[in-house]
Amino acid sequence: MQNVILIVHLLLALSLIGAVLLQRSEGGGLGMGGGGGAMSQRAAATALGKVTWILAIGFIVTSITLTILAAQDASGVSVMDRLGGSGSAPAAEQTAPGEIDTDALLPPPSASDSETSPDAPLVPRAD
Repeated sequence: MQNVILIVHLLLALSLIGAVLLQRSEGGGLGMGGGGGAMSQRAAATALGKVTWILAIGFIVTSITLTILAAQDASGVSVMDRLGGSGSAPAAEQTAPGEIDTDALLPPPSASDSETSPDAPLVPRAD
């Protein structure tokens, strides 16, 4: 059901973009130019204006519906549960199938480090 509402939402968005672009421009920024402005009388609503309002209301309704559906799907699930952590073992010890072991990606110690102390940690240098 969520996919159907999402498709309707996308169609409404595209239709709303088209309806807004088809409307006549009123001039300067925010309707302030062209002798009219915010304080002038408004003309009677055209059919395209009514369609724009209907599409906008439908867009808002589908947005709220998708938000409610997403909230219901996520209710009762914590972020830690979605990450796969059980809470009993540290995250460093858990590796999922296909996960890369980052310890194996470290470069081998240089010859000078391994001769003096093989257990010495690798420390970055500014050489």
